[in-house]
Amino acid sequence: MPPQAGARDDKEPGTVNDLDPSVHSGPYSDSDEPIVDTTAQPGVQNIEAVTVAWTTTALVFAYLMIWLTYFVEGMLSNTTAALLPYVTSAFAEHSLTPTVGILSSVIGGVTNLTIAKVLDVFGRPQGYLFCICLATVGLIMMAACNNVEAYAAAQVFYTVGNNGLQYSLSVFVADTSSLRNRGLMQAFAYSPNMITCWLAGPISTGYLNGPGWRWCFGTFTFLVPAISLPLFGLFVYNYHKANQQGLVPKRESRGTAWKSFLHYCREFDVVGLILLSGGVALFLLPFNLYTLQAKGWRSPLIICLLVFGIVLMIIFAVWERIFAPVTFIPYSLLLDRTVLGACILSATLFLSYSCWNSYFSSFLQVVNDLSVTHASYVVQTYTVGTALCSIAVGLLIHYTGRYKPVCLYFGIPMSILGLGLMIRFRQPDGYIGYIVMCQIFISFAAGTIIICDEIAILAAASHQHIAVVIAVLGMFGNIGGAIGLTVAAAIWQGVFPKKLVEYLPASELPNLLTIYADITTQLSYPVGSPARVAIQHAYGDAQKSMLIAGTAVWVLGLVAVVMWRDIRVIGIKQTKGHVF
Repeated sequence: MPPQAGARDDKEPGTVNDLDPSVHSGPYSDSDEPIVDTTAQPGVQNIEAVTVAWTTTALVFAYLMIWLTYFVEGMLSNTTAALLPYVTSAFAEHSLTPTVGILSSVIGGVTNLTIAKVLDVFGRPQGYLFCICLATVGLIMMAACNNVEAYAAAQVFYTVGNNGLQYSLSVFVADTSSLRNRGLMQAFAYSPNMITCWLAGPISTGYLNGPGWRWCFGTFTFLVPAISLPLFGLFVYNYHKANQQGLVPKRESRGTAWKSFLHYCREFDVVGLILLSGGVALFLLPFNLYTLQAKGWRSPLIICLLVFGIVLMIIFAVWERIFAPVTFIPYSLLLDRTVLGACILSATLFLSYSCWNSYFSSFLQVVNDLSVTHASYVVQTYTVGTALCSIAVGLLIHYTGRYKPVCLYFGIPMSILGLGLMIRFRQPDGYIGYIVMCQIFISFAAGTIIICDEIAILAAASHQHIAVVIAVLGMFGNIGGAIGLTVAAAIWQGVFPKKLVEYLPASELPNLLTIYADITTQLSYPVGSPARVAIQHAYGDAQKSMLIAGTAVWVLGLVAVVMWRDIRVIGIKQTKGHVF
């Protein structure tokens, strides 16, 4: 069995590292143990110096600002999604709307890989500020756009910046918490979702009925930097404090501009980054573009994109193994069974979610006759339950130091149970209370799996690879989500119209295409009418197949968790300095 990541702390497990920076001068302690890992990349050295230099007050203030930033980001994400139909409706042409979603989805899925290297090479605050700037520019463009093309460009800036900002916060939490407490602190950072999930509707309605959607984006243009910049200032201030205390290792001059350029190309592993980002992007594009091709998956364009994407990812693995002078991610980590299992589990989680959650809101409205508001309440049960359970799981890991048994004996079985019961209850004769019950089971499973999955991959890596492994974990989630959406769409397109033909009264068959394509038409038939009953049964059959697919993939998730090493996180000293 490979050795556990990190070194054991000889002090009492769970205590905060009490190095007093006032006693030390330079990056070494009196015992000649390096306070800052001088072999790590500059960004990692800088954050270790910061955590040694700052006070408990600064640490608490940092987490307060992290919580507030997640709060604002949660409001922004949900509100933007709610406003999207109204934004596109404000313009005469809608032809680029699918392209907007495709570009922002794919680009947002791979840019965190680049941001990870920015965080490692230049520093956490620098990468964080870069993301704030991108998100703010995107919001300004969204508020000022006058056509679909401008909105498309704005969405790319916004998605990259917004995703990168939240990713940077995840890295901050990993940098400033011990492995034992990391699940709890990450759950604390995610907890604003319990509040923000209910705010998008009222905020969107207020702006649409008042000054308009442009003013909503304009408000967030000021709100995002106002809330997120104090955290940047805190880290910069404490970096200068650490530098004055001699905690930051001295670095040699890079010489000429050309030598600096070559140095950073080497440190960034530019070749590996291009191969991996390009490979993932080309692999993801077909899952979004195939519906726009006449031949679908048989289209030469789709086949070429898939083949080239897979080939580039294979070449990336060979490059990292043999040729890379500075690896993007150590080859040993790529083959580590805990890392590989965590990545597979992340892909499984998003694949399953995309299968069972697709068309769920429409089902609640058409089959259970819920209003849009009440349907959103049922859907948001997942968000609230996930956040609540993640806090409980974080506490459990804090006290037991174990994450594998929690996921193996609770998370995976609970997910299978919830989805298995949903197959039975998400039917036309199903009681809405049972559907909510299943939703709670699934959300508790997701809260457990998300926290345990992140702890697993971080426990297998050293501090200097934290940013990269979190980005890779997210990348696998994007791949799983793209596959899941494709599976859901294929089932829906294959089952729903066929069942409509089977169930609809003969008098309604001329309206088949309109019924299939338009939820407003579906809802126009009175509850209890033959046409509405037929539509409800077609929904039930399609949803059953999607739920079976979403349940079946958890066999892969179970195998992924079994692959993990059962690393006991109590006493593992991964981060340095004054951390939670």
